[in-house]
Parts: sequence; C-alpha cells; structure tokens
Amino acid sequence: MDINSIMASQLRSLQSTVQLSVLNNALTMSTAAATQMLESMPQASAAVHPHKGAAVDVQA
Repeated sequence: MDINSIMASQLRSLQSTVQLSVLNNALTMSTAAATQMLESMPQASAAVHPHKGAAVDVQA
C-alpha cells in the first residue's frame, strides 16, 4: 500500500468521525431545546375529558 492510499483512508475515517461528531452535537442541542420547551409549558393539574363522567340523558 502506498502512502497516498493510506492517507486517503485516514482522511475518509477522519471525515466520518467529524460528521458523526457534528451530528451528535446537533442532536444533543435539539434534545436540550425540546426538553427546555416541554419544561416551560404550563402544567395542567388535571385534564378534563370532554364527555367521560358527564351525565347523559338516554331515552328509550
């Protein structure tokens, strides 16, 4: 194997590593932003179902 092919192989490996690192950082930032958004949402004590538990008149 000559030096050019070795260096080309190492360059491809380095490019893959950098791409994965950038992707990982972007996902981490997106996850942090989504978590922050969810935490900043107003908390409802109990969601009321639109009809469950309500009295309904049924005529036969």
